[in-house]
Amino acid sequence: VQLQAFGGGLVQAGGSLRLSCAASGLTFSIASMAWYRQAPGKQRELVARAISAGSTNEADSVKGRFSISRDNAKNTVYLQMNSLKPEDTALYYCNADYYGRGFWGQGTLVTVSS
Repeated sequence: VQLQAFGGGLVQAGGSLRLSCAASGLTFSIASMAWYRQAPGKQRELVARAISAGSTNEADSVKGRFSISRDNAKNTVYLQMNSLKPEDTALYYCNADYYGRGFWGQGTLVTVSS
């Protein structure tokens, strides 16, 4: 299983970014996909999850600003991030939960300037 995340960058507070994660080597439609993030000096935390059945959930810290979606035809999961805040600055990782095993992408850096 390979996960390639991209779309990070530098953005001003209040701006938007969309992250993408392309998956290969798995039956994407049955995998639970998620985005995590890790800020400097902090533990990795769950940002949002899109399970195979189509339901999604987001962490309270990003609810109403971020949304996760998936395109099973393209084997891709997205994270739309709006109203970005400096505290959203982190490495964002794509995760696949596939048959009980977790797989990680390489991370894409999001930096939000104030």
